[in-house]
Amino acid sequence: MPGDDGYFDERVAARYDESSADMFEPEVLDPVIDFLVELAGDGRALELAIGTGRIALPLAQRGVPVHGIDMSKAMVARLREKPGGEEIGVTIGDFATTTVEGTFSLAYLVFNTISNLTTQAAQVACFRNVATHLEPGGCFVIEVGIPELQRVPPGETFHVFHLSETRWGIDEYDVANQGLISHHFEIVDGRLERNSVPFRYTWPAELDLMAQLAGMRLRERWSGWRREPFTSESRKHVSVWEKPRD
Repeated sequence: MPGDDGYFDERVAARYDESSADMFEPEVLDPVIDFLVELAGDGRALELAIGTGRIALPLAQRGVPVHGIDMSKAMVARLREKPGGEEIGVTIGDFATTTVEGTFSLAYLVFNTISNLTTQAAQVACFRNVATHLEPGGCFVIEVGIPELQRVPPGETFHVFHLSETRWGIDEYDVANQGLISHHFEIVDGRLERNSVPFRYTWPAELDLMAQLAGMRLRERWSGWRREPFTSESRKHVSVWEKPRD
């Protein structure tokens, strides 16, 4: 069972950047930062689940003031160790309900993290929480994968999403409850370690309805951060909802 840091405790935080090293590569990171800088304009940005600062630090280096929310003190401690990490404000708490002072022109939630909220009620609460923090005309950005149900054989519940000599990733689907458990197996120092995290998957139309309930409307949707068209073949989407100016 998770502790105070949720599923991202010290054991996970200690190796998080290393295990996600490909997500820190310039060809992956630069389009994200360009996209967010454009939306933030001259305003402030609120990052939900700021973690170790993969997005917040380069965004702040581009001149966008960033404040973060995160439940995991262990992850935030890694952020604090990095150059510029001490200068970024962070509030410890559940990003679905935790509030911070001030308003923002941009809020964002990347890398499938909306799915860490494992009930529909919590996901709706997240949208409403964001709406209260956004300035009129402000935007909420989510990056999240499309459920891989088309790739799960009939009658099966498991989908292998990563396979290498030292690491295996397997998603276990619970279709009736719109949930999955993401199982990660990795050989570390000669031992096999397992980390299993529950998620609640969503479809784009469901997220649009959550935004509508929070008083926001869809502004744009893409297949990636370079604004690739979103199609039936897309494996993920980057969606932007806007809080009306009126």
